[in-house]
Order: sequence, then C-alpha cells, then structure tokens
Amino acid sequence: MERTVYKKLKVWKDAADRKPLILLGARQVGKTYILKEFGRNEFQNLVYVNCHNNAFAETLFQDFNIPRIIHAIEINYEVKIQIGQTLLFFDEIQEVPNGIASLKYFCEDMRQLHVAAAGSLLGLALGEDESFPVGKVNTIRMYPMTFTEFLLAMNRPQLCDAILSADWSLLRSLHDLLIEMLRQYYFVGGMPEAVSKWVETDDPKAVRKAQNDILQTYYFDFGKHGKTMIHRIRQVWESIPAQLAKENKKFIFGALKKGARAADYEAAIQWLVDAGLIYKVHRVSAPKYPLKFYKDNAAFKVYLLDCGLLALLSESRPQDMLLGNNAFTEFKGAYTENYFLQELVAIGGIPAYYYSKDNSTLEIDFLVQYDGQVFPCEVKAEQNVRSKSLHTFITGEFSEQSLHGLRFSMLPYVDQQWMENYPLSCIEGRFRSQED
Repeated sequence: MERTVYKKLKVWKDAADRKPLILLGARQVGKTYILKEFGRNEFQNLVYVNCHNNAFAETLFQDFNIPRIIHAIEINYEVKIQIGQTLLFFDEIQEVPNGIASLKYFCEDMRQLHVAAAGSLLGLALGEDESFPVGKVNTIRMYPMTFTEFLLAMNRPQLCDAILSADWSLLRSLHDLLIEMLRQYYFVGGMPEAVSKWVETDDPKAVRKAQNDILQTYYFDFGKHGKTMIHRIRQVWESIPAQLAKENKKFIFGALKKGARAADYEAAIQWLVDAGLIYKVHRVSAPKYPLKFYKDNAAFKVYLLDCGLLALLSESRPQDMLLGNNAFTEFKGAYTENYFLQELVAIGGIPAYYYSKDNSTLEIDFLVQYDGQVFPCEVKAEQNVRSKSLHTFITGEFSEQSLHGLRFSMLPYVDQQWMENYPLSCIEGRFRSQED
C-alpha cells in the first residue's frame, strides 16, 4: 500500500547530512512493511535484522566496534553490506542491550552507511533509556493511514488528488462520493491490516477481526507491567469512548472509578502517549501564538490513534457505521473529533489544543496552530452547523485578535468572511494547500 512517509524516507536517503534513522510509531501502523519496501526498492540489497527473540542480536552490541558488528552480520546472514548500496534495518532494536545506543557509533564511525531502526514500543524505550543518542540520529514518525492514503488503497487516486488540489468547486461536485468514502473510513480506520482486509474482502467481519487482533496485541503490551499498572492502563484505554461521548469531552479521572486521582493515573496515561496509542489535547487559556505558552497541564482531552479502533472499542455495530449517518451523528461527534485530530497529527504533527471556561458553556473544539497563526476550529458531524460558540469566540470574546475561524462539517466549502466551512473529507486539502 502506498504511504506518504515513503517520500520522507527518500529525502532521508539522499540527504548529505544523513544520520542513522529511527522510524517511530505505534504497533501495527506499518513501520516494518514500509522500511522493507523502501530497502528493496531503493537499494541494491536490504539486510534485515529482527532483534525480537533473536539470540544472535542479543550479543551483537556487546561493544560499539562498528566494523566488528558489520562483519558479524555479514557472516551470520551470509550477505555483503556495502556503503551506498545497502540498507541495514534493525527491527525491534529496543529489545536488545545497547541496540539503541549503538546508533551513535554508526553515526560517528560509519555515517555513510544507510542504517534504519524501528520497534513497536520504541517510543517507550527512548523515554526510559538514558543512553539515547541525542543529536546522532534522524527521526521520522509514522501514523495510521490518513483518509487520502485510505483512498489510494481503495484505488481512488483521482479522488485523492482532488482533495489535495483544494479545488473547492470540483470537490463540491464530488461531495456525496466523499461522504460515502468517509463513512467507510470511520469504520475501517487507518490501521494497514484492517484497510487491507476491507480492500481484499469488502467484508465488515474480516475488518473487525483484524481490528480485534490489533487490540489483543495492545493488551499484550499492557501486560508487560505489574498488575496495578496493567489495570490502570486498561482503565484509561477502555474509558475513552465514554469520555468522548460526554458533551464536555475533558478527561475526567472520576469516570475511571470513584475517587480516582490524577496522580494515580498519570503514569498510565503517559505510557499510552509514549506508545503512540493515544493523543492528549490540552486546554489553553487564550488563543494566542504560540499556543503552548498558554497550555493548561491539568485540563485535557484524550483521543485514540485511530477512529476505526474507536469504533471497535465503542462496540458500534458495522451496519450502524456503514449505513446512514449514524457514524457521523452518534456519541456527540466523538468519531468526528477523533478523525479530525488524527488527521492533523498524521499530515504534519500540527499542534492542536482546545478552549473552554469553567464558568461558561463557551467551548471551541480545537485551536490549531498552523503557518504562524492560530485558527479556532469547530468540528461538526452533521449538516446542522450553527456555530454560535465559534462566532461568539471570534467576534466577541477575542475580537481584538482578528481571528479567522474554520469549520469542518458535512457541508461543501463556503466562505462566510469571518469563518470558512470545509468538508470533513478535505482536512488534508485545507492544511496541505498552505504548504505548497
């Protein structure tokens, strides 16, 4: 399947100041697949070293003598590693002693060699490992497939191109088709195995099985901790649908269990963030650039990495997701907000926050920092798109800042001067068009 991260890998390959690469991302987003494809297509040979449960790899980094490490790999795998012609790929590198630390010495002693590393819980390892090679590696993040990548997998390249062109008059004529494809994406999501099953079988049961298999691997990862930590990680994870179904989607610790305190669950939430399984969106006190200066660490929303997994975790029936507008209207727009946020993250790590006041009903779904500006964004899952809060926020509460609002809804593009409405299917077109 075609992934946009491939272009970033090619840029890394050709960069004059290239360092060893760490490809980060949650389990099952396709890191191993894409690096193998990249190695086979862009190099004369790929040397793949899977460090998981590998006795050879366990002792490979006993010291940081890079010529010895290279020679040992060549002998063990009966290959020839050649600078400029070989991609040396260490998978699950965090599972072997000194694996991550060795990348520093690949950078210093054999920088010309193309070396890449990945791992399902590598983000966690980097947070814990004091010997992380700061300044000696390049990093790229990979996410579940975006809506446009889903369209490519569904053999809809022209529809994908139409979104990226940001030709709003053309997209208006394709509006119904885009809604139908978006409905499918809400159900399938962007995990490559689930998308592959949908493309191959057109069978909702096959998709749900693939999603359940992914979920079980996550639960297996949760189980690598002590009983208290496992329990708290699962409590946080399984509470997310209910947290998002509330009118006010601020994460409430009391919803986990009576008397739950933030201090008891902070480590569990951070584990899920570091594993790439959830995203935290913090509240800000003002819509001013840069938004991080106004971040409220105590108030945040939590979203899943993938809307398809949210549908599974919510126990939504496939027919309710794929037929009619239930996916768009149920759970107070939870699926739609989750989809919006995961698109922002995946298309470029665009910073997103939200605004609310404890003594007021005024709330702005997202404040997006993009191209040196702050955009108040409202996300509507229906065609009933009254934007009272957004209007009050822009023309009243913060009128002196001359903010420009964005609304993403089931309606086609329209410019209302103080605010523009964009179709939900075209988030990438709206933001990417600013970069071209």
